[in-house]
Amino acid sequence: MTPAARAVRLILTGGTLDKIHDTASEGLAFPPDGASQVPGLLAEARCHHPAVTELLQMDSLDFTDTERQAILEACAAAAEPALVVTHGTGTMGQTARFLDGRLPGKTVVLTGAMRPFSFGRSDAGFNLGGAIIAAQCLPEGVWGVMNGRVFAAADLEKNVATGRFDA
Repeated sequence: MTPAARAVRLILTGGTLDKIHDTASEGLAFPPDGASQVPGLLAEARCHHPAVTELLQMDSLDFTDTERQAILEACAAAAEPALVVTHGTGTMGQTARFLDGRLPGKTVVLTGAMRPFSFGRSDAGFNLGGAIIAAQCLPEGVWGVMNGRVFAAADLEKNVATGRFDA
């Protein structure tokens, strides 16, 4: 099977990518209806091939091993060999390392955004597009795609000082 023929499933877990401006608190929050921003992002990009599972709408800083186990189970249950997990940037590396080595036969790519998609001028579309392509081309394992770079699970970590993921 060529990489382009690999079926892809997106597993959505929230994070900054999915947040909107909350006028009540003047901060960031998830949409009141719980709907993800990702289907709209995909439609704008004319990207209609990935299947989508909306699993969680949470800030990854609130994740425990319970949420990571739910992500693991969703990945394991997916029929597709190529998976993209949207995730908050704060604990993306921790989740990648939790999943690493536990999903034989799957290529799992975690990605997210530093700025919400709903705000415009976001890195969400760039990162998600890169992750979808990477999931079709990378070998089996757990990876991260952020800021135009691919990271092995062991190396996926946000640099808080620079506000990006660095090698």
